Amino acid sequence: MAQQIELTSTVKDSQLGQRLDQAIAELFSDFSRSRLKEWLVAGKVQVDGTVITKPRVKVMGGEQITLQAELEDEERWEAQDLPLDIVYEDDDILVINKPRDFVVHPGAGTPDGTVLNALLHHYPAIAEVPRAGIVHRLDKDTTGLMVVAKTVPAQTRLVRALQKRNITREYEAIAIGKMTAGGMVDKPIGRHSTKRTLMAVNELGKPAVTHYRVAEHFREHTRIRLRLETGRTHQIRVHMSYLQHPLLGDIAYGGRARIPRGASEELTAMIRSFDRQALHAVMLKFEHPVTGEELEFHAPVPDDMVAMTEALRVDTQLNKEEE
Repeated sequence: MAQQIELTSTVKDSQLGQRLDQAIAELFSDFSRSRLKEWLVAGKVQVDGTVITKPRVKVMGGEQITLQAELEDEERWEAQDLPLDIVYEDDDILVINKPRDFVVHPGAGTPDGTVLNALLHHYPAIAEVPRAGIVHRLDKDTTGLMVVAKTVPAQTRLVRALQKRNITREYEAIAIGKMTAGGMVDKPIGRHSTKRTLMAVNELGKPAVTHYRVAEHFREHTRIRLRLETGRTHQIRVHMSYLQHPLLGDIAYGGRARIPRGASEELTAMIRSFDRQALHAVMLKFEHPVTGEELEFHAPVPDDMVAMTEALRVDTQLNKEEE
């Protein structure tokens, strides 16, 4: 069922001359500007008892604003009893460690069996929150940490923090090729011109900034740590491909197997059979959206990446000894 809400507030004297949509965004800051504007245009906002639907109407200060609206449940998605690796949970948020082969949100080709379906089963009240509280996504085969909001105010504040770049997201990855040093990629990302399911560096795209540093060198691969300033679709994968160091296993973005010269049969088989992008969201740090407490979470690197890293490390050491 949809949740009915009715809120009342008074326009401050300091808001004299503001547009109505700007004024209500300040007064009802638990909701996003876009959602408030939709409600305004739909006739859900009254000013001194009169319904106003024009966002540009100016306020003078002292008016009483009443908001009557409905929070629609995510009824079109089914709750499913799927396992969730919950790292942290309280009344407002939960943090999960997502495994590989787990799509975050239903879409074309994946109508169910997603993180969203699992969230609806784990905490049914999250149906009242848009996108079942999902604040940011990870690709199907990217593993690691995600924060989810259990209430509308928590989601609004987390999305705002993400937009202001106040949420720190650090990743571990294995890139193909020998990277000499860390750096930053500041290149916009948009849809690929011919492959419509993929993204690409595109000057007409949205701004995207990725920071990276070298953690360990191997003979033909590099273990790296990355931090996102922005959160574009496939951002790390696209930026690493742009640097001509695509991620191990990321066939979509050029990560074809590269076998070190003289590698053992075991390592060769491991590299050829690594069938996902070697990318893991290892650390998440942010202020709690309600209490303001600074929270930091870490998720151990998954077994497939640990085994690959160790095999590449052994190969590098053996070949140093033989030189």
